[in-house]
Amino acid sequence: MFVLGLTGSIGMGKTTAAAMFRYQKIPVYDADASVHELLAPGGAAVPAVADLFPGVLRDGGVDRQALGKIVFDDPQALGGLESILHPLVRKRQTAFLRFSAGQRRQLVVLDIPLLFETGGDSACDAVAVVSAPFYLQSLRVLARSGMTAEKFFGIMARQMSDLEKRRRADFVIPTGLGRRKSLLSIREIIKVTTR
Repeated sequence: MFVLGLTGSIGMGKTTAAAMFRYQKIPVYDADASVHELLAPGGAAVPAVADLFPGVLRDGGVDRQALGKIVFDDPQALGGLESILHPLVRKRQTAFLRFSAGQRRQLVVLDIPLLFETGGDSACDAVAVVSAPFYLQSLRVLARSGMTAEKFFGIMARQMSDLEKRRRADFVIPTGLGRRKSLLSIREIIKVTTR
């Protein structure tokens, strides 16, 4: 089974690329969705996160906005949160890979925003990076509800640069030239990785 890592900086179109892989019948593990489930009411991370960050518990789940305000500018707090979430996310990823192997899948995708930053690329046979010009990236991100330029640049500062991600990538999926170009690129990656 070929394990393809899918990553890219904020606003580069990774969610759209992941949906295109799913449309091509390729199983995709979504690390962000796992985090949301872990923090939702009844989620496995809720007790530990609520214990570490008093006041973030709302209706049996973690208020992600309240949590975000606490960890955004505090590397130590962010590290504490990651020490809770990362092992749980990896456990779910392992279960996904086992299940997919049991189904004899030729190719699976691990959709992980901070793939290189967390060393997750070591679990992959190859990595595809989604990329678009900076002006388009900033337009996409700043159009999001509640996003500010300060917040955007704060997020960018914690992520590896697009240039470095592209340098490390085995494949680059362009997302600034229209969906058709992105889809053709994804189809080519599927063809190459399932030979």
